[in-house]
Amino acid sequence: MAATDISAALQRAQTVLRRRPEIGLHDDASASARWSGNTRIVTSHANGTEMPTDLATELGGTGDQVSPGWLFRAGLAACTATVVAMVAAEQQIELESLEVLASSRSDTRGVLGMEEDDGTPVPAGPSYLQMLVRISAHGVSATRLYELVHEAYRRSPVACALKGGAPIALVIEANAD
Repeated sequence: MAATDISAALQRAQTVLRRRPEIGLHDDASASARWSGNTRIVTSHANGTEMPTDLATELGGTGDQVSPGWLFRAGLAACTATVVAMVAAEQQIELESLEVLASSRSDTRGVLGMEEDDGTPVPAGPSYLQMLVRISAHGVSATRLYELVHEAYRRSPVACALKGGAPIALVIEANAD
């Protein structure tokens, strides 16, 4: 789809949502993760798409699939890249190239439930996240591209969930013997 087609679709959506903002609120597609033995998990979308994950061999996995942490970073990178492409289309900018690299730094001790010497639990999540955005568009200044990426980052749902610390409601259904 060309940038003009994307821009027109986005404008139509904005027009409808200005008239009826209540229809903008919706439930997102759920992700279902099912254990398939050892440390292997298969995550599924309602459309039938499946993504297997496994842990590294050092943690008892086979290491032949991506890890759940990688899926997290992939989601962040893909979401940000998608919104960058949307904003570029809105601004009538024809991108030549766009790449988003999401990386993080984590301490494996956290997922193993280990503690620091003082007894403080080691956090299981990343202590540092970084996104590197490489973008180019013929005839568009670096300043304008920088502003475009910042606007997209502000509007990226996955980045916003991380920045805002969206609350997680943990619901447990346990079947006892």
